[in-house]
Amino acid sequence: MPIKFYMTPGSCTTGIHILLETIGLPFEAWIVNIPAGDNLKPEYLAHNPKGTIPTLVLEDGSALTEFQSIAYWLARSYPRRKLIPEDPLLAATAVEAMAFACGHLHGQAFARIFTTDKFALDESQFEAVKARGREMVEKDFAILDAQLAGKEYIAGEFSIGDAAIFYNEFWADRLGIPLPANVKAHYERIRARPIVRAVLAEEGYR
Repeated sequence: MPIKFYMTPGSCTTGIHILLETIGLPFEAWIVNIPAGDNLKPEYLAHNPKGTIPTLVLEDGSALTEFQSIAYWLARSYPRRKLIPEDPLLAATAVEAMAFACGHLHGQAFARIFTTDKFALDESQFEAVKARGREMVEKDFAILDAQLAGKEYIAGEFSIGDAAIFYNEFWADRLGIPLPANVKAHYERIRARPIVRAVLAEEGYR
């Protein structure tokens, strides 16, 4: 059975899509339309009871969920692509950046912008929640900006940490949220990679 990748174009799954294409791993792409409720259908929940994205169903039928888990599995399963550094400290740096990008920048900051109703039940509070989300996004990017000073990538070479940072940078770009200098340079550097350009084109972005 071929590997199946459940994704939503322009979402956090874009980062995993980039890693898959970087490895050159054959897979079937399955689009999950979250507004239509695809993620809550029984056939999807059978793979991922959490109803979240991304999900990677492996050749033996087992499933991996969560960006960090999938990215780590890809990096360890295909070490020749060097998606996680061999040096323990650099590897920890890549994992730290991935955890921060997925857990806080995405899960707390951007989430307040994209899924405002999960942070406030009263619609009168929605704009305040979104504004707080933007403040958090800017603060988190300031932290990453300092970490990226003097670096092309977060842990030496392109890694799973950069893929996680990139999808958040992509969101900021789409929303018109300014990126600080080092983060902007990082974003433009990754976006210029041929594989990344191809992935964005496949997902409908230019």
